Amino acid sequence: MKKFWLIFSQEYKRHVLRRRFIFAILSMPIFVGFIALVSFLSVRMQYNGSTVGYIDSYSILSNPQPVPEKVSSLLPSANFVAYSSEVAARSDLNSEKIQAYFILSKDYLSNGEVTLMKGKKAGSNIESDFGSFLKYNLLAGQPAKVINRLTLGNNLIVRSADGTRELAANNWMAIAMPFIAGILFIIAVNISGGYLLQAVVEEKENRTMEILITSVSPSQLMGGKVIADLLVGLTELTIWIGFFLIALRFVPQWVSVGQTSNIDASSVLLMVATFLPAFVMIAAAMGAIGATATEAREAQQIAGLFTLPIVVPFWFSSAIMFNPNGPIALGLSMFPLTAPIALPLRAVFTNIPLWQIVVTIGLLCALAAFSVWLAGRVFRIGMLRYGKKVSFREVFRPQSFQGK
Repeated sequence: MKKFWLIFSQEYKRHVLRRRFIFAILSMPIFVGFIALVSFLSVRMQYNGSTVGYIDSYSILSNPQPVPEKVSSLLPSANFVAYSSEVAARSDLNSEKIQAYFILSKDYLSNGEVTLMKGKKAGSNIESDFGSFLKYNLLAGQPAKVINRLTLGNNLIVRSADGTRELAANNWMAIAMPFIAGILFIIAVNISGGYLLQAVVEEKENRTMEILITSVSPSQLMGGKVIADLLVGLTELTIWIGFFLIALRFVPQWVSVGQTSNIDASSVLLMVATFLPAFVMIAAAMGAIGATATEAREAQQIAGLFTLPIVVPFWFSSAIMFNPNGPIALGLSMFPLTAPIALPLRAVFTNIPLWQIVVTIGLLCALAAFSVWLAGRVFRIGMLRYGKKVSFREVFRPQSFQGK
């Protein structure tokens, strides 16, 4: 057991202390930050905060006031000025004193009809800004509770017929969490599994394995490597979750993300219970692939095909959400390679029978143990075959078990 922990410690330090690991850790928040920056710049390029006119010939608005700006607002609303006639508004539009003007129809309160005349430099924000301006002034004088309710809208709660499951519109985190966790899981599996795959191939190529195997068993060697790479993946996930929680703390100060609710502990426990054995299973399988390959590029190509099924539940996310007990959702949630994503996602929309959860997690644990054994088995057979492939037919050949 001492040798196992020595291998585990060495393998973990080997990956975590490398510069490429630091880069992999930082790449996720940098990428997300870059996407957010590009999105903001895209909106900013189409934004125009200059004056917008409006014509209210039928006095629909009484003593209109500008909408109070939020302190945290990144882009302030456009300024609106009233015009007595369309002739004056058009004249200022042509001279670019205003970027656009709106005309309220006589029957606006019954049909909501508004005409927009805009110039070449009109921003994409003026329609939503004018909508907020109208809503604010039409609600002026109403009780605070009425204003608050009409502004926030309805909070639709979808409850199952038996009353055991419910989802609210403001509980977006419950729906988003399986998707976010699934994406992080896929990234962690590919990065950490790639570390193990590359390490096995490199050690096989430079014949380091032949030295290691003289003092440790193949099962201890592969087991230590797999568990170390599992911890590497968990380290990445922990740091990324930390970045996510920090972002969740500060982003609402500038961008409205709606009301967030407490995360259900049972959902987190279900994700952990499926992610851990699935990670061991896939990482060990990658190690086995690395032991059968003769070069890193070949092993990576094979492993890429192996991990492709993990993303399949995202393709059928609509089927899982709208029919969580249907054959597609049930099959994906119980198939080992798709269960880590499909099972937590399905659990958001329905109560999964306990036996299905036990069978799925039990199958994942069994396959994880089998994958570790298989990786050690493949490695033991192929460790002395420098430059030669090991076929899986040889792995399960009876005489192979006799050390031949």
